[in-house]
Amino acid sequence: MLATYGVLKLVGFAVFMLLLDSAGDFREKHPRFGGGAHPWDVLGSWDGWWYQQIALFGYDPVLEPVPGATGLITLEGNSAAFFPLYPALMRLVMEITGLGPYGAGMAVSVVCSFAAALGIHAVTARLGGHRAGLVAVGLWAVWPGSGTEWAVYSESLYTALAAWACWAVTTRRWALAAVLTFAAGLTRPTAVALVAALGVAGLCAVLRRAEDWRRPLAAVAIAPLGVAGYLGWVGYRMGDWGGYTKLQEGAWGHTFDYGRHSLDVLTSLPVGHFDYLFAMPMEDTIGVGVVLLVPVLTVLLVRLRPPVVLVVYTVLSYLTVMGTQQYFGNVSRYLLPLFPLFVPLALAMRRLSRSALVTVLGTAAVASGSYAGYVLFELGVP
Repeated sequence: MLATYGVLKLVGFAVFMLLLDSAGDFREKHPRFGGGAHPWDVLGSWDGWWYQQIALFGYDPVLEPVPGATGLITLEGNSAAFFPLYPALMRLVMEITGLGPYGAGMAVSVVCSFAAALGIHAVTARLGGHRAGLVAVGLWAVWPGSGTEWAVYSESLYTALAAWACWAVTTRRWALAAVLTFAAGLTRPTAVALVAALGVAGLCAVLRRAEDWRRPLAAVAIAPLGVAGYLGWVGYRMGDWGGYTKLQEGAWGHTFDYGRHSLDVLTSLPVGHFDYLFAMPMEDTIGVGVVLLVPVLTVLLVRLRPPVVLVVYTVLSYLTVMGTQQYFGNVSRYLLPLFPLFVPLALAMRRLSRSALVTVLGTAAVASGSYAGYVLFELGVP
């Protein structure tokens, strides 16, 4: 199973590196913004640069105005926008191995990507057997946005925690589910969807009275402490309890707008208009395809009657992303952790012969070097 994931990722990764080297555009870009001396340096740029700064220097949360700014961006970027568990693991690896922040970040991401593959297999295999689990792992390797799985980004860590937390809920390991969800809350703000999913599953377990009610309720109480604790700490350090939200909006233009920006993109791009905020035609086109595919796969998932934690996690994660004003093209990355979407596809594809699966997933792996790697890192802002 791990070999399946590793081979498919290596194929896509190799194509990505070849495309970078062939185009050569990264050589003319700033190392912080998609550039570097070597193709692989690109993997530590953009958000990766911020994570490396945190691993080296820690946090100094502050709301610092941009002098004279009156437009969308009014605050200086600050590392407090990035949650702490991933850079903390980078720092730990640096101390143990002597690697620099880039090497440590890549090591954490690659290891966590295999842990995520194991978790996705475990969840899917419970619903459709080992072969379906293998297909789901293959889909995780080639999915749009999968270029960040092997980069200095937190997607692999978050997906690993989310997948195993959902598995723990489905197997009634409530203490493990609580700890993993707590950790996920220290990794990404979208963990609120996972917290809510565990909460619904826990309350359902209590109402069914199928087990000791204290264990699921304890899990429900512990799960939100990670995300709430970090947001509270940032607010305390900034002297403003809404500081994290203000930083995201003022420094990155990210704000919850109930889907107005997403609707603007979805009604503009199909008619060839690119006058909306943060327009990036190639990346946005892929993003629209992913966004429209998710509801279809969600309906197919619900028809399988899976554990409620998977449905709630998927739906709330999707609504959170679609309801937020941000770089729309990045939705292929933001939606990457929605691993339950792989389940209906995996159950359908498990009927294919081995040669057919190799052809389908192998071709997708080659193509992912472009749509999940090059487009994300070089034609957009990941």
